[in-house]
Amino acid sequence: MSYLAGVDLVGGYGGADILNGCTIAVERGQIAVIVGPNGAGKSTAMKAMLGLLQLRTGQVVLDGEDITALSPQARVAKGIGFVPQTSNIFTGMTVEENLQMGAYLRTDDITPTIEQCYELFPILRDKRKQAAGELSGGQRQQVAVARAMMTEPSVLMLDEPTAGVSPIVMDELFDRIIEVGRTGVAIVMVEQNARQALQIADQAYVLVSGENRHTGSGEELLADANVRKSFLGG
Repeated sequence: MSYLAGVDLVGGYGGADILNGCTIAVERGQIAVIVGPNGAGKSTAMKAMLGLLQLRTGQVVLDGEDITALSPQARVAKGIGFVPQTSNIFTGMTVEENLQMGAYLRTDDITPTIEQCYELFPILRDKRKQAAGELSGGQRQQVAVARAMMTEPSVLMLDEPTAGVSPIVMDELFDRIIEVGRTGVAIVMVEQNARQALQIADQAYVLVSGENRHTGSGEELLADANVRKSFLGG
């Protein structure tokens, strides 16, 4: 069993199922990417693994422990960090205050973790006294990821981290995400920029109608003619 796995997930909102048996898994130190067309259930699958969606069937397992019945707060306490697509920073606070807020569950000395975040995201050290709302879109996303890192997660979930940023900024964000993975954190990322995301993916999942349509390494899916034709524009 992988370090984090959502297995045979079935569920949705109201009476309609959006997930129809998909499985998503990731190991520590690896990046798992979820791609697919709009409405495929990508973000829903992530929310199910976070406990934000009631499953009809299926289970979520973290480091060998079934956490399917745990609340989102309890999953965070177990080591799962989450960066939503929007409203993911406190714009009126400084960068450093955002990082401090990210450590709200901790009672120990957070100074070493703040320093680690500044090493992972060097621009944030320079901007640490600046209001986060004054930063560029890419810098805000770095604040959001760093804030999630303040809980010292073993798993980091990112929902569309490059939404609305330029290609150059996207490359920079992906570089930073790779660096986070190298610290041993397991990363699950939903991403619309499929081709670029697959280039950094250790494991990749193409979802269609809440089901696994293609599964493999990012390299394997980039080389798959069917994936390229159907999801990557040829």
